[in-house]
Amino acid sequence: MTAPAIVVENRKELSYLLCQAAEIEHLAMGQYLYAAFSLRTDVGPGLSAEQLAAVERWRRVLLSIAAEEMLHWAMVNNLLTAIGSAPYVTRPNYPQRAKGYPPSVQFALLPFGEQALRHFVYFERAMDVDVQDAAGFEHDGQEPAPMSPTELLPRPQGFLTQGQLYRSLGDGLRNLARRFGEDGLFIGPPWAQAAATSFGWQELVPVHDLTSALAVLEVIVEQGEGATRDVEGSHFGRFQAVLDEYLEVLANDPGFRPSHPVSAAVVRGVEGMAPTGPLITDPTTAGVSDLFNVINDLILQMVCRYFAFGHETEEQLGALADAAVGLMFGAIKPLGLLLASMPVGDAAPELTAGANFQLAYQANFLLPHRRVAWLRFAERLEEAAAFATSLTGPPRVRGTLDQVADALERTMLR
Repeated sequence: MTAPAIVVENRKELSYLLCQAAEIEHLAMGQYLYAAFSLRTDVGPGLSAEQLAAVERWRRVLLSIAAEEMLHWAMVNNLLTAIGSAPYVTRPNYPQRAKGYPPSVQFALLPFGEQALRHFVYFERAMDVDVQDAAGFEHDGQEPAPMSPTELLPRPQGFLTQGQLYRSLGDGLRNLARRFGEDGLFIGPPWAQAAATSFGWQELVPVHDLTSALAVLEVIVEQGEGATRDVEGSHFGRFQAVLDEYLEVLANDPGFRPSHPVSAAVVRGVEGMAPTGPLITDPTTAGVSDLFNVINDLILQMVCRYFAFGHETEEQLGALADAAVGLMFGAIKPLGLLLASMPVGDAAPELTAGANFQLAYQANFLLPHRRVAWLRFAERLEEAAAFATSLTGPPRVRGTLDQVADALERTMLR
């Protein structure tokens, strides 16, 4: 199947497609984290000590790929900044089944297992790789109509793979660089972009011309679908290796159960939409789920501030980056692992909740003024720490909540 060529005839369409790419990286990161969090952490029925070692190895692969999706997300935001657009850190809530994307681009929060891994392999495939999507991901949506070069209003366009989208963005950058000149296209300041010194990714370099922009796109494509010589190190190759190993373990032990029975349960629907999963009725689980989503929202606000700052010093930008990364490891990871083991409630006694990554609103996350933004960050950190301290639960739950409250209190920004 051949998708129509992607048309990029103006800056607005380029910005629109880059925002869509940022959404896709963000959605991919969340579904990989969800699968990683769903994996069990202790030996028990269906999981031997030897199998647990494999489970921990698979978790490391998933977390590593999720981190690289975060890198790609930051790279796309650097590209947006470079062409004079605002950073884009929002996304739709899960599940996202080809609404605004081509029918083959779908996202769902799935526990670790064959369905999830086959879907991940399909999502990260290259154009010339013939693999099928997982069961449950029927491609029934409407393909976007081909775009005419004379159209002025930005809109979605059809593509089959991430690689095709990014290569088409490269063609669009070349086209606009010829039209505007490189100085006329790359009008955003490089110093306003994320750099390796802030987040520790050597690949995260500021974009200032066509060469640096195309280099960023090439890194994203090669880490995802793989270069010709390095498919094994790509997301596609690493997911395929985990799938093969998982199926081998399962064939030798049909009773193998590496993950919790997570369900992407929710406390409530958002923005007038019906709930997208089972309703959490256990009060402690509901509180932990809300805490997870509040902290995730706060991280997005900090990242947005980092990319669209006003008058922050270099030291303050470093503090924002450190806070966002610190909360990912000090709060999001432990809460995500905890939620995967927590009950949904009496109506679904066989299910655990999982981290649903629900956004209370889908508007952008920019706070307008430096003093106001930092006061708001400090206020929300204090509120989240107090909420974590107030929740009741068994010792295992309280131990994690105390750890998270401590991480929040140590992140206080003044």
